[in-house]
Amino acid sequence: MTGTAAGATAAGTAAADGQAAGTTAHAAHAPGTTGTGGAGPAAAVAAEGLRKVYKSRAGEVCALDGLGFSVVAGSVFALLGPNGAGKTTTVRILTTLTRPDAGRVTVAGIDVLKSPGRVRSVIGAVGQSSGALADLTGYENLALQASMNRMRGAGLRRRVADLLEQFGLAEAARRQVRTYSGGMRRRLDVATALVHSPAVLFLDEPTTGLDPEGRAELWTLLTGLAAQAGTTILVTTHYLDEADQFAARIAIVDRGRIVAEGTSDQLKAGLQGDSVVLELAAAGQVPRAEAALARLAQVRHVTANRAVLRARVADGPRALPAVLAGLEAAGVPVLSVTVARPSLDDVYLHHAGRSFRQAEGITVS
Repeated sequence: MTGTAAGATAAGTAAADGQAAGTTAHAAHAPGTTGTGGAGPAAAVAAEGLRKVYKSRAGEVCALDGLGFSVVAGSVFALLGPNGAGKTTTVRILTTLTRPDAGRVTVAGIDVLKSPGRVRSVIGAVGQSSGALADLTGYENLALQASMNRMRGAGLRRRVADLLEQFGLAEAARRQVRTYSGGMRRRLDVATALVHSPAVLFLDEPTTGLDPEGRAELWTLLTGLAAQAGTTILVTTHYLDEADQFAARIAIVDRGRIVAEGTSDQLKAGLQGDSVVLELAAAGQVPRAEAALARLAQVRHVTANRAVLRARVADGPRALPAVLAGLEAAGVPVLSVTVARPSLDDVYLHHAGRSFRQAEGITVS
Protein backbone atom coordinates (compact mmCIF):
# COMPACT_ATOMS: atom_id res chain seq x y z
CA MET A 1 0.00 0.00 0.00
CA THR A 2 1.48 3.35 -1.00
CA GLY A 3 0.34 6.92 -1.26
CA THR A 4 0.74 6.75 -5.02
CA ALA A 5 -1.49 3.72 -5.29
CA ALA A 6 -4.19 5.18 -3.08
CA GLY A 7 -4.40 8.47 -4.96
CA ALA A 8 -4.29 6.89 -8.41
CA THR A 9 -7.07 4.48 -7.55
CA ALA A 10 -9.23 7.33 -6.34
CA ALA A 11 -9.13 9.10 -9.69
CA GLY A 12 -10.17 6.01 -11.58
CA THR A 13 -12.98 4.76 -9.36
CA ALA A 14 -14.61 7.67 -7.55
CA ALA A 15 -17.01 8.61 -10.33
CA ALA A 16 -18.44 5.11 -10.40
CA ASP A 17 -19.51 5.49 -6.80
CA GLY A 18 -21.02 8.94 -7.28
CA GLN A 19 -18.08 10.99 -5.95
CA ALA A 20 -16.34 13.44 -8.24
CA ALA A 21 -12.79 12.23 -8.83
CA GLY A 22 -9.97 14.32 -7.47
CA THR A 23 -12.14 16.35 -5.08
CA THR A 24 -11.07 16.99 -1.53
CA ALA A 25 -14.47 15.90 -0.16
CA HIS A 26 -13.88 16.96 3.42
CA ALA A 27 -16.88 15.07 4.72
CA ALA A 28 -14.90 14.12 7.78
CA HIS A 29 -14.40 17.78 8.66
CA ALA A 30 -18.06 18.76 8.63
CA PRO A 31 -19.13 19.79 12.11
CA GLY A 32 -21.88 17.86 13.81
CA THR A 33 -21.56 14.76 11.65
CA THR A 34 -20.21 11.35 12.58
CA GLY A 35 -19.30 8.21 10.76
CA THR A 36 -21.82 6.22 12.75
CA GLY A 37 -24.66 8.68 12.94
CA GLY A 38 -24.12 9.53 16.60
CA ALA A 39 -23.95 12.93 18.26
CA GLY A 40 -20.82 14.62 19.49
CA PRO A 41 -17.46 15.13 17.79
CA ALA A 42 -17.31 14.00 14.19
CA ALA A 43 -15.93 10.48 13.74
CA ALA A 44 -13.68 10.48 10.71
CA VAL A 45 -13.04 6.74 11.10
CA ALA A 46 -15.29 4.24 12.85
CA ALA A 47 -14.72 0.48 13.02
CA GLU A 48 -16.87 -2.05 14.81
CA GLY A 49 -16.45 -5.81 15.27
CA LEU A 50 -13.80 -6.25 12.59
CA ARG A 51 -12.76 -9.85 12.10
CA LYS A 52 -10.30 -11.24 9.59
CA VAL A 53 -8.96 -14.79 9.35
CA TYR A 54 -6.22 -15.78 6.93
CA LYS A 55 -5.84 -19.37 5.79
CA SER A 56 -2.46 -20.96 5.21
CA ARG A 57 -0.99 -24.42 4.90
CA ALA A 58 -0.33 -24.35 8.64
CA GLY A 59 -3.97 -23.57 9.37
CA GLU A 60 -6.03 -20.48 10.13
CA VAL A 61 -4.52 -17.28 11.52
CA CYS A 62 -6.89 -14.82 13.19
CA ALA A 63 -5.51 -11.36 12.36
CA LEU A 64 -8.47 -9.41 13.75
CA ASP A 65 -10.82 -10.66 16.44
CA GLY A 66 -13.66 -8.18 16.94
CA LEU A 67 -11.54 -5.04 16.70
CA GLY A 68 -13.29 -1.67 16.97
CA PHE A 69 -12.49 2.01 17.62
CA SER A 70 -13.36 5.50 16.40
CA VAL A 71 -11.24 8.50 15.44
CA VAL A 72 -12.32 12.10 15.96
CA ALA A 73 -11.94 14.29 12.87
CA GLY A 74 -8.86 16.48 12.74
CA SER A 75 -6.91 14.45 15.30
CA VAL A 76 -3.85 12.20 15.32
CA PHE A 77 -4.80 8.66 16.34
CA ALA A 78 -2.25 5.88 16.89
CA LEU A 79 -2.81 2.15 16.63
CA LEU A 80 -0.01 0.96 18.90
CA GLY A 81 1.03 -2.65 19.03
CA PRO A 82 3.84 -5.13 18.40
CA ASN A 83 4.51 -6.64 15.01
CA GLY A 84 1.79 -9.14 14.14
CA ALA A 85 -0.85 -7.51 16.36
CA GLY A 86 -3.19 -6.79 13.43
CA LYS A 87 -2.38 -3.14 12.73
CA THR A 88 -1.55 -3.50 9.04
CA THR A 89 -4.61 -5.68 8.39
CA THR A 90 -6.74 -2.98 10.01
CA VAL A 91 -5.29 -0.28 7.76
CA ARG A 92 -5.73 -2.43 4.68
CA ILE A 93 -9.42 -2.79 5.52
CA LEU A 94 -9.84 0.93 6.20
CA THR A 95 -8.19 1.80 2.89
CA THR A 96 -10.33 -0.70 0.89
CA LEU A 97 -7.43 -3.04 0.06
CA THR A 98 -8.83 -5.96 2.09
CA ARG A 99 -12.37 -6.96 3.01
CA PRO A 100 -13.08 -8.12 6.56
CA ASP A 101 -14.83 -11.40 7.21
CA ALA A 102 -17.18 -9.57 9.55
CA GLY A 103 -17.72 -6.10 10.96
CA ARG A 104 -18.58 -2.60 9.86
CA VAL A 105 -16.32 0.34 9.04
CA THR A 106 -16.85 3.91 7.81
CA VAL A 107 -14.35 6.54 6.72
CA ALA A 108 -15.44 10.18 6.41
CA GLY A 109 -19.00 8.94 6.95
CA ILE A 110 -18.78 6.59 3.95
CA ASP A 111 -19.35 2.84 4.26
CA VAL A 112 -16.06 1.25 3.21
CA LEU A 113 -17.64 -2.02 2.11
CA LYS A 114 -20.51 -0.49 0.14
CA SER A 115 -18.68 2.44 -1.48
CA PRO A 116 -14.94 1.72 -1.68
CA GLY A 117 -14.43 4.09 -4.61
CA ARG A 118 -15.89 7.02 -2.71
CA VAL A 119 -13.67 6.17 0.26
CA ARG A 120 -10.56 6.12 -1.94
CA SER A 121 -11.38 9.62 -3.18
CA VAL A 122 -11.23 11.12 0.32
CA ILE A 123 -8.21 9.31 1.76
CA GLY A 124 -4.47 9.23 1.37
CA ALA A 125 -2.44 6.17 2.32
CA VAL A 126 1.24 5.53 2.92
CA GLY A 127 2.43 1.95 3.35
CA GLN A 128 5.48 0.54 5.05
CA SER A 129 7.49 0.55 1.82
CA SER A 130 8.11 3.66 -0.25
CA GLY A 131 5.81 4.07 -3.23
CA ALA A 132 7.95 6.67 -4.98
CA LEU A 133 9.39 5.83 -8.40
CA ALA A 134 13.16 5.90 -7.91
CA ASP A 135 14.06 6.89 -11.48
CA LEU A 136 11.80 9.96 -11.42
CA THR A 137 12.55 13.19 -9.64
CA GLY A 138 10.63 14.31 -6.59
CA TYR A 139 8.80 16.85 -8.74
CA GLU A 140 7.91 14.23 -11.35
CA ASN A 141 6.53 11.84 -8.73
CA LEU A 142 4.22 14.51 -7.36
CA ALA A 143 3.25 15.74 -10.83
CA LEU A 144 2.38 12.19 -11.88
CA GLN A 145 0.18 11.77 -8.84
CA ALA A 146 -1.49 15.12 -9.47
CA SER A 147 -2.24 14.21 -13.09
CA MET A 148 -3.79 10.93 -11.95
CA ASN A 149 -6.10 13.06 -9.83
CA ARG A 150 -7.03 15.09 -12.95
CA MET A 151 -5.06 18.19 -12.07
CA ARG A 152 -3.68 20.14 -15.01
CA GLY A 153 -1.66 23.21 -15.91
CA ALA A 154 -1.03 25.98 -13.41
CA GLY A 155 -3.11 24.27 -10.73
CA LEU A 156 -0.95 21.15 -10.91
CA ARG A 157 2.30 23.11 -10.82
CA ARG A 158 1.13 25.22 -7.90
CA ARG A 159 0.04 22.18 -5.87
CA VAL A 160 3.31 20.35 -6.50
CA ALA A 161 5.39 23.42 -5.62
CA ASP A 162 3.43 23.96 -2.41
CA LEU A 163 3.96 20.35 -1.30
CA LEU A 164 7.66 20.39 -2.12
CA GLU A 165 8.06 23.52 -0.01
CA GLN A 166 5.88 22.24 2.84
CA PHE A 167 7.84 18.98 3.12
CA GLY A 168 11.30 20.51 2.79
CA LEU A 169 11.99 18.99 -0.63
CA ALA A 170 12.10 22.10 -2.82
CA GLU A 171 15.89 22.10 -3.20
CA ALA A 172 15.89 18.40 -4.11
CA ALA A 173 12.85 18.61 -6.41
CA ARG A 174 14.82 17.98 -9.62
CA ARG A 175 16.91 15.13 -8.25
CA GLN A 176 16.08 11.49 -8.87
CA VAL A 177 14.42 9.90 -5.86
CA ARG A 178 17.08 7.19 -5.79
CA THR A 179 19.47 9.88 -4.48
CA TYR A 180 17.16 10.79 -1.56
CA SER A 181 17.84 9.81 2.02
CA GLY A 182 15.36 7.58 3.86
CA GLY A 183 13.80 10.57 5.58
CA MET A 184 13.42 12.48 2.32
CA ARG A 185 11.74 9.51 0.65
CA ARG A 186 9.33 9.19 3.55
CA ARG A 187 8.43 12.88 3.35
CA LEU A 188 7.87 12.47 -0.39
CA ASP A 189 5.59 9.50 0.26
CA VAL A 190 3.45 11.57 2.61
CA ALA A 191 3.41 14.52 0.22
CA THR A 192 2.29 12.21 -2.59
CA ALA A 193 -0.59 10.91 -0.48
CA LEU A 194 -1.69 14.50 0.16
CA VAL A 195 -1.76 15.72 -3.44
CA HIS A 196 -5.57 15.57 -3.62
CA SER A 197 -6.03 17.08 -0.11
CA PRO A 198 -7.60 14.01 1.49
CA ALA A 199 -9.77 14.32 4.57
CA VAL A 200 -8.14 11.26 6.19
CA LEU A 201 -4.51 10.15 5.96
CA PHE A 202 -3.46 6.60 6.86
CA LEU A 203 0.18 5.80 7.57
CA ASP A 204 1.40 2.27 8.30
CA GLU A 205 4.60 2.33 10.38
CA PRO A 206 5.79 5.53 8.65
CA THR A 207 8.97 6.03 10.70
CA THR A 208 10.34 2.48 10.58
CA GLY A 209 13.96 2.59 9.47
CA LEU A 210 14.38 6.34 10.00
CA ASP A 211 16.99 7.81 12.30
CA PRO A 212 15.81 9.83 15.32
CA GLU A 213 16.14 13.12 13.43
CA GLY A 214 14.12 11.81 10.50
CA ARG A 215 11.43 10.48 12.83
CA ALA A 216 11.16 13.83 14.61
CA GLU A 217 10.96 15.77 11.33
CA LEU A 218 8.19 13.56 9.98
CA TRP A 219 6.16 13.78 13.18
CA THR A 220 6.46 17.57 13.18
CA LEU A 221 4.91 17.59 9.71
CA LEU A 222 2.14 15.16 10.65
CA THR A 223 1.06 16.98 13.80
CA GLY A 224 1.12 20.22 11.86
CA LEU A 225 -1.24 18.77 9.26
CA ALA A 226 -3.75 17.85 11.92
CA ALA A 227 -3.47 21.15 13.79
CA GLN A 228 -3.40 23.52 10.83
CA ALA A 229 -5.21 21.77 7.97
CA GLY A 230 -7.63 19.70 10.06
CA THR A 231 -6.49 16.48 8.40
CA THR A 232 -7.41 13.33 10.31
CA ILE A 233 -4.33 11.13 10.70
CA LEU A 234 -4.33 7.46 11.67
CA VAL A 235 -0.87 6.03 12.25
CA THR A 236 0.18 2.50 13.11
CA THR A 237 3.38 2.22 15.11
CA HIS A 238 5.30 -0.06 17.41
CA TYR A 239 7.27 2.86 18.83
CA LEU A 240 5.94 3.54 22.32
CA ASP A 241 7.61 6.94 22.53
CA GLU A 242 5.99 8.16 19.31
CA ALA A 243 2.49 7.26 20.39
CA ASP A 244 3.11 8.71 23.85
CA GLN A 245 4.40 12.04 22.57
CA PHE A 246 2.44 12.77 19.40
CA ALA A 247 -0.93 10.97 19.32
CA ALA A 248 -4.04 12.66 20.71
CA ARG A 249 -5.51 9.22 21.39
CA ILE A 250 -4.03 5.74 21.39
CA ALA A 251 -5.58 2.33 20.84
CA ILE A 252 -3.36 -0.51 22.04
CA VAL A 253 -3.69 -3.58 19.82
CA ASP A 254 -2.80 -7.11 20.87
CA ARG A 255 -3.65 -10.32 19.03
CA GLY A 256 -6.25 -8.63 16.84
CA ARG A 257 -8.12 -6.83 19.63
CA ILE A 258 -8.13 -3.36 21.13
CA VAL A 259 -7.12 -3.99 24.73
CA ALA A 260 -7.07 -0.35 25.84
CA GLU A 261 -7.93 3.03 24.34
CA GLY A 262 -7.60 6.64 25.49
CA THR A 263 -5.14 9.50 25.73
CA SER A 264 -1.66 8.64 26.88
CA ASP A 265 -2.31 10.28 30.24
CA GLN A 266 -5.62 8.47 30.66
CA LEU A 267 -4.09 5.10 29.91
CA LYS A 268 -1.21 5.61 32.34
CA ALA A 269 -3.47 7.09 35.02
CA GLY A 270 -5.47 3.87 34.98
CA LEU A 271 -2.48 2.14 36.54
CA GLN A 272 -2.08 3.27 40.12
CA GLY A 273 1.37 3.17 41.65
CA ASP A 274 4.88 2.94 40.23
CA SER A 275 7.18 0.52 38.44
CA VAL A 276 10.41 -0.66 40.04
CA VAL A 277 12.75 -1.95 37.33
CA LEU A 278 15.56 -4.17 38.59
CA GLU A 279 18.51 -5.42 36.57
CA LEU A 280 19.97 -8.60 38.05
CA ALA A 281 23.47 -9.95 37.58
CA ALA A 282 22.21 -13.04 35.71
CA ALA A 283 18.97 -14.38 34.29
CA GLY A 284 19.38 -17.54 36.35
CA GLN A 285 18.64 -15.53 39.48
CA VAL A 286 15.17 -14.52 38.30
CA PRO A 287 13.20 -17.40 39.95
CA ARG A 288 14.78 -16.67 43.35
CA ALA A 289 14.15 -12.95 42.93
CA GLU A 290 10.51 -13.51 41.92
CA ALA A 291 9.95 -15.68 44.99
CA ALA A 292 11.49 -13.04 47.25
CA LEU A 293 9.36 -10.25 45.79
CA ALA A 294 6.20 -12.36 46.02
CA ARG A 295 6.62 -12.39 49.81
CA LEU A 296 6.52 -8.57 50.00
CA ALA A 297 3.15 -6.96 50.71
CA GLN A 298 4.20 -3.83 48.81
CA VAL A 299 4.64 -5.70 45.50
CA ARG A 300 1.52 -6.29 43.42
CA HIS A 301 2.87 -7.92 40.29
CA VAL A 302 6.21 -9.01 38.87
CA THR A 303 7.26 -9.77 35.30
CA ALA A 304 10.64 -10.83 33.98
CA ASN A 305 12.46 -10.51 30.68
CA ARG A 306 15.84 -12.19 30.82
CA ALA A 307 17.70 -10.57 33.74
CA VAL A 308 15.33 -7.60 34.12
CA LEU A 309 12.42 -7.61 36.57
CA ARG A 310 9.55 -5.13 36.65
CA ALA A 311 7.66 -4.91 39.94
CA ARG A 312 4.42 -2.95 40.33
CA VAL A 313 4.18 -1.19 43.70
CA ALA A 314 1.83 1.37 45.23
CA ASP A 315 4.55 3.88 46.10
CA GLY A 316 7.95 3.40 44.48
CA PRO A 317 10.17 5.49 46.80
CA ARG A 318 8.61 4.00 49.94
CA ALA A 319 8.65 0.41 48.64
CA LEU A 320 12.20 0.51 47.29
CA PRO A 321 14.04 -0.14 50.60
CA ALA A 322 11.88 -3.21 51.28
CA VAL A 323 12.35 -4.48 47.72
CA LEU A 324 16.14 -4.19 47.90
CA ALA A 325 16.25 -5.68 51.39
CA GLY A 326 14.14 -8.63 50.29
CA LEU A 327 16.41 -9.36 47.34
CA GLU A 328 19.54 -8.99 49.49
CA ALA A 329 18.11 -11.43 52.05
CA ALA A 330 17.48 -13.89 49.23
CA GLY A 331 21.05 -13.56 48.02
CA VAL A 332 20.13 -11.87 44.75
CA PRO A 333 22.55 -9.09 43.74
CA VAL A 334 21.05 -6.11 41.90
CA LEU A 335 23.12 -4.27 39.27
CA SER A 336 20.76 -1.32 38.84
CA VAL A 337 17.34 -0.15 39.94
CA THR A 338 14.95 2.46 38.56
CA VAL A 339 11.67 3.79 39.94
CA ALA A 340 9.31 5.29 37.38
CA ARG A 341 5.74 6.37 36.93
CA PRO A 342 3.59 4.09 34.74
CA SER A 343 4.56 3.99 31.07
CA LEU A 344 2.74 2.76 28.00
CA ASP A 345 4.77 -0.42 28.31
CA ASP A 346 3.24 -0.88 31.77
CA VAL A 347 -0.21 -0.25 30.28
CA TYR A 348 0.43 -2.89 27.62
CA LEU A 349 1.72 -5.32 30.24
CA HIS A 350 -1.36 -4.75 32.41
CA HIS A 351 -3.85 -5.40 29.61
CA ALA A 352 -1.99 -7.95 27.47
CA GLY A 353 -0.28 -9.94 30.21
CA ARG A 354 3.20 -9.50 28.72
CA SER A 355 5.55 -6.61 28.18
CA PHE A 356 5.84 -4.87 24.83
CA ARG A 357 9.39 -6.12 24.49
CA GLN A 358 8.27 -9.69 25.06
CA ALA A 359 5.52 -9.32 22.47
CA GLU A 360 8.06 -7.97 19.97
CA GLY A 361 10.39 -10.85 20.73
CA ILE A 362 13.01 -8.44 22.05
CA THR A 363 15.23 -9.58 24.88
CA VAL A 364 17.19 -7.43 27.28
CA SER A 365 20.76 -8.57 27.79
